[in-house]
Amino acid sequence: MRVIFAGGGTAGHINPALAIAGYLKKQQPDAEILYIGNKGGMEERLVPKAGFEFKSIHVSGFRRSFKPSAVKANVQTAWRAFTATSASKKIISEFKPDLCIGTGGYVSGPVLKAANEMGIPILIHEQNAFPGVANKMLSTKAAAVMLAIEDARKHMKEGCNFVVTGNPVRPEILTADKAESRKKLGLDERPVILSFGGSLGAEKVNEACADIIARSGKDGRYQHIHAYGQYGHWFPDLVKEKGTDISKCANLDIREYIDNMPTCLAAADLVICRAGAITISEIQAQGKPAVFIPSPNVAENHQYHNAMALVNKKAGEIIEESELTGELLMEKADKILCDRKTLEEYSANAKKMAILDANERIYKIIIETCKK
Repeated sequence: MRVIFAGGGTAGHINPALAIAGYLKKQQPDAEILYIGNKGGMEERLVPKAGFEFKSIHVSGFRRSFKPSAVKANVQTAWRAFTATSASKKIISEFKPDLCIGTGGYVSGPVLKAANEMGIPILIHEQNAFPGVANKMLSTKAAAVMLAIEDARKHMKEGCNFVVTGNPVRPEILTADKAESRKKLGLDERPVILSFGGSLGAEKVNEACADIIARSGKDGRYQHIHAYGQYGHWFPDLVKEKGTDISKCANLDIREYIDNMPTCLAAADLVICRAGAITISEIQAQGKPAVFIPSPNVAENHQYHNAMALVNKKAGEIIEESELTGELLMEKADKILCDRKTLEEYSANAKKMAILDANERIYKIIIETCKK
């Protein structure tokens, strides 16, 4: 079996593709896999690191502005879209795939378009509750549109072959145990909050979390694990200004990046985070109550829709960034953590939404598509 994957721009598009490719390779060691991504994109680094062959094309997104600089950039984007389709056809004709799978991002559009025009079956995997532009445009051409969240169906074009598969979730997330994880982290019986805003760090999330962390440093009410991100090195100083020296508080674990997320997530009683698709799938898999703070700086405001899919099922709460304050965040966290019934309800409802066999479902669709 020969399969091309296309997707990029953010880890939310890349990691699902790598997870599917890895599972495919595990089931069929002789499968040949090629990943097509954007030149200079994050995928150019992550894909070879994961052990897959990588080839690049050059694409970019349109800007929603009529400023001269934006108009100039959009002309260049239109030209790249044309040349990217031609470049994709060249790569596809050389590789001769049985199937092309797109996981979203600008780069998946020209690759899937080229494959469809060449008579090669295409599959689409949509991670978010609100589908991306490229996936929506090509949805009617796909043999199947694999949805992570049922809510995405209402935003797609009619006439698509929809299948709810979920997002691939790391095995370590599925097997991590709460009691064992807390022991490993040296945590006691007090409530544990886990908070993060992404690998780069989210300024507003950091600022709001500083208040609850500073308070816990003083009264010891909660144990708190927080990642402030690559651009958040000012965070410990902010907490100190609020009266708490992080280095002197055993109940505070504050770091730049969480590299043992399965352990930290399993240990947590409450998660405070953005609402990226993979983060949400991992929270569902562990059945964790959460307060979501969707990023407003994403395409189609899709994180808001991701969060609302859980909020509407009473599996979490939301604070939009425009309304976010340290005081409001503390109020919500206290209310949830002090109410055992709410904690249990959110946990159970999140778990009900989890799809734990996404890899198996996706693999089955791949096999069925290749047999046709």
